[in-house]
Amino acid sequence: MRWTRHGGERGYHHGNLKEALTRAALELIAEKGPAGFTFAEAARWAGVSPAAPYRHFRDRDELLANVALQGFERFAAMLTTAWNDGRPDPSTAFDHLGKAYLTFARTEPAYYSAMFEAGVPIANNAELLAASERAFGVLRAATETLIARLPAGQRPPSLMMALHIWAMSHGIASLFGRGDAARRALPMSPEELLEAGTLVYLKGLGLPQS
Repeated sequence: MRWTRHGGERGYHHGNLKEALTRAALELIAEKGPAGFTFAEAARWAGVSPAAPYRHFRDRDELLANVALQGFERFAAMLTTAWNDGRPDPSTAFDHLGKAYLTFARTEPAYYSAMFEAGVPIANNAELLAASERAFGVLRAATETLIARLPAGQRPPSLMMALHIWAMSHGIASLFGRGDAARRALPMSPEELLEAGTLVYLKGLGLPQS
């Protein structure tokens, strides 16, 4: 695909229309938010006719779902790399995992918004649901590795622990670690806040820190 500028708008020539529309949606989300543009506007931004998007997407919601799908795929890959199968040690790798969550929210705000703020019904889209579960699966696998270091009778349910850590990471990312103007001010870095919160949580479970 080759992108050009024409009068401030993006267009494409003899390329991948589906990818052109997805990129247009990403730019519009970054500029206006996931609810701030129409299907026709995405077509215009991509430099195609209003009817052209219907070759690939039923409606605007399906276009947003495709953006969210790409986002979850990128997110899962980033988390997998950060976790690195628990190397060099589970505690350090878990810290890297949390920081990767914040990095994604900061560096990919349009994807993050499409994934978590656009109201896309994940349960109704098998491909999107699978992608989101792969991303969450990295976190769950990491928690299972951590709690394996506790005596069998003292291990919390891995799903519950993963959900707790996810909620804390997501809350910090959404409030303080965003890559857009909605970010709240914080007297420390989001990474420091998440590291401290995770440390307190894991210490409360009796988990060793190395």
